[in-house]
Amino acid sequence: MPRRLQIALRRVVVNYKRKKYSHIWPIDPSAGNPPENWPGWPENKKFALVLSHDVDTQRGHDHCLQLMHIEKELGFRSSFNFVPERYTVSEKVRAEIVNNGFGVGVHGLKHDGKLFSSKKLFNKRAEQINLYLKQWGTKGFTSPSAHHNLRWMRALDIEFDTSTFDTDPFEPQPDGVATIFPFRVNGKSNTNGFLEMPYTLPQDFTLFIIMRELGIDVWEKKLAWIAEKGGMALLNTHADYMNFEGNTHSLETYPYEYYERFLRHVKNRYAGQYWGALAGEVARYIHQKMG
Repeated sequence: MPRRLQIALRRVVVNYKRKKYSHIWPIDPSAGNPPENWPGWPENKKFALVLSHDVDTQRGHDHCLQLMHIEKELGFRSSFNFVPERYTVSEKVRAEIVNNGFGVGVHGLKHDGKLFSSKKLFNKRAEQINLYLKQWGTKGFTSPSAHHNLRWMRALDIEFDTSTFDTDPFEPQPDGVATIFPFRVNGKSNTNGFLEMPYTLPQDFTLFIIMRELGIDVWEKKLAWIAEKGGMALLNTHADYMNFEGNTHSLETYPYEYYERFLRHVKNRYAGQYWGALAGEVARYIHQKMG
């Protein structure tokens, strides 16, 4: 099916679902309750801000450092999640990201939609994913298209995962975890495992490509609610869909200024109120505080 037709059909479906699920998107009121024995955020910060980028294509990969410098100039850090076997992942790019205090994660293996098609295939690919995790020196994973099976994913050698969401009825696997707080997924021995960190702000592709939003009102509204509830604002965006050449939309791109505008909004509106952390830093903090 041609890409233009795919997107047109998704727009029809999403417009219908947006009305149908308006009671739980972008805000699911039931997701705002903190877990039992919640320790709060470091230094009594009101909420946590975690920035993440899934890098789906070579185009996105080639814009990562440009995006990193935009964030760095504004005083933010993020994690970049690369697909090991879909395009060429530059060792130099990964090193520069890490050397600047940013993070790197593994984003599936091939990004072909087959990772969770069977447990046998998943376990086979998990072995390869674990090799990349070790090679890249990371303990972070995120699955393409937010596909997930948290039980199967215990086979991954990870400390944290960002493959779920609090509420997102527009994803291919729309089962939200109904919380804006990270939570632990126990390992097979009930002692090890990983921290699951759901994204809690709508993804840029959904907002700007499918819904064709012309601003960041949805992000601002959801962020205000997360801050009020003391949760984790985890935003996952894609350099693949950002237009760095001009302030225009196309079939699959939106002006990167939308993302920059969001960062400036956070910096100005919530100065001193949030803990800006990498996903791995949140995982280590929760492990220390909650075991």
